[in-house]
Amino acid sequence: MFARRLTLALAAAVAAAAPAPALAWGKTGHRVTAAIADEHLSGLARAHVREILGVETLPEASNWPDEMRSDPHPFWRTTSSPWHYVTVGGITYDRAPPEGDALSALHFFRRLVLDPKTSAEHRQLALRFIVHIVGDLHQPLHNGRPGDRGGNDVKVKWFGRDTNLHAVWDSALVDSTGYSFTELAERLSRHTTSAEVIAWWNPEPRVWIAESVQIRERIYPEGSELGYDYVYRHTPTVELRLKQAGVRLAAYLNQMFSEPRK
Repeated sequence: MFARRLTLALAAAVAAAAPAPALAWGKTGHRVTAAIADEHLSGLARAHVREILGVETLPEASNWPDEMRSDPHPFWRTTSSPWHYVTVGGITYDRAPPEGDALSALHFFRRLVLDPKTSAEHRQLALRFIVHIVGDLHQPLHNGRPGDRGGNDVKVKWFGRDTNLHAVWDSALVDSTGYSFTELAERLSRHTTSAEVIAWWNPEPRVWIAESVQIRERIYPEGSELGYDYVYRHTPTVELRLKQAGVRLAAYLNQMFSEPRK
């Protein structure tokens, strides 16, 4: 049912597409993930990406699904909203709800990219979503507990400013580095060893989700005042997940484009 509803909505979504403000990992985080992935693409995967996106780069494509969430079309305001996260009540992902979630959307968009009957516009939309969703699944709070909307309902003060825990992890911790996305991607890549790439090279989304859920349980603060101590304790985890997301995105795309089109 999810796939059928999504297919019917796609044509209207493509027709309605227009630039809009971005939301969340934050622009910087998604671009960093995509830039790191670009370094690890196989020649075949790179050719497929270029065929689909044209002159658009992976970092440019990475924020598009968030940018479109401000579009007034129902596809972006309602239908696609659940595709940026999963909800995991315990420690193991169970199944997607009827409206779908990030994992079911990722599987659908993979099939769409590989289907030779898919139009060029829909294949482009699908690849943009894939790039984005892989990043989101590495953000711990996009793998949320039931009941607090991935930390959106956990109100905190970030250096005295009212915000919520989800926003801290989407943007504030990344932006606190002060780096541009190119600077941060270069720095993280330089500090990623070949052994780490080998160890992280896993294109299975359920593995990424399980990792994020484990991390999620360690990042809820005891108090509501967050500042330098929280930055010190959790920036290494943010950087780890950005690096892993980049490596996994490359692993996912390389595997996906190694499959022959049906």
